[in-house]
Amino acid sequence: MSALLQLFQLYQNQEFVRNAFLAGTVVSIITAVIGYFVVLRSQSFAGHALSHVGFAGATGAALLGLSSLMGMFLFTVLAALGMGIFDKRLRGRDIETGMVLSFALGLGVLFLNLYTQYATQTVGVLFGSLLSVSTSDVLVTLISGVIALIILAAIFRPLMFSSIDPDVAQARGVPVRLLSIVFLLLIAITVSEAVQVVGVLLVFALLIVPAAVAHQLTNRPMIALLLSILLGLLFTWAGLLLALVGHWPVSFYIAALSSISYLIVAGYKRLRTPARYQPQPHPSRECIGEHTAV
Repeated sequence: MSALLQLFQLYQNQEFVRNAFLAGTVVSIITAVIGYFVVLRSQSFAGHALSHVGFAGATGAALLGLSSLMGMFLFTVLAALGMGIFDKRLRGRDIETGMVLSFALGLGVLFLNLYTQYATQTVGVLFGSLLSVSTSDVLVTLISGVIALIILAAIFRPLMFSSIDPDVAQARGVPVRLLSIVFLLLIAITVSEAVQVVGVLLVFALLIVPAAVAHQLTNRPMIALLLSILLGLLFTWAGLLLALVGHWPVSFYIAALSSISYLIVAGYKRLRTPARYQPQPHPSRECIGEHTAV
């Protein structure tokens, strides 16, 4: 009880703690909602590639003396547009996504090699720096998150339709290609925000795992969305509290909690849902088949 009281006092008195909780809350909500569609559309690799593009944007912005967050936004949005124009659907386009990923990593290494004095900032981009988020970063995160959710609400029904059955959706006149590009832009915004919390290397912990756990627990879209949001908030808040009490990074706690939760849920579901039994053909059927053939 005394530990909780100390944490509450720390939240009231320290601005960096308030900023961390505010930014973490916004990021958890937006990543959970977007992540649900990422899992549904099998675009996890696209999210992974865009997170590494964000690394190049952050190091490039540091090279120019600009905000790393703005650099991530710019690079990921441009990369999302480039990836979306390749084809009508990104699903299965691993070669194009891998090309963007390798080029972005090369740029990031180049920028880091040119100005090594930004190595500390680069470590924050790679592994997250939630406890160093400024008030301006919180405002940018909040505004961009609200914009992303508004756009997603506007395209929710056709996006859900095209995610479940893109061929039928296209036959019904749904603009599948345009929706794919818009959704990639939403992933870009989401990844740029998530990098602040868990970093480039652990972005899956918030973008993919809460939605994946929700998919394991239910097939109903609205319940899965709500559950994904709750799980994302739980992982982030618990990770922040553990980081304030302990001495390890926030991103480690978030990644550990999310991974352990997924393993537990997936293992439990496998135990409760054994492999379906396929009965062997009855001998009488084989005899009937032989007599019929004769």
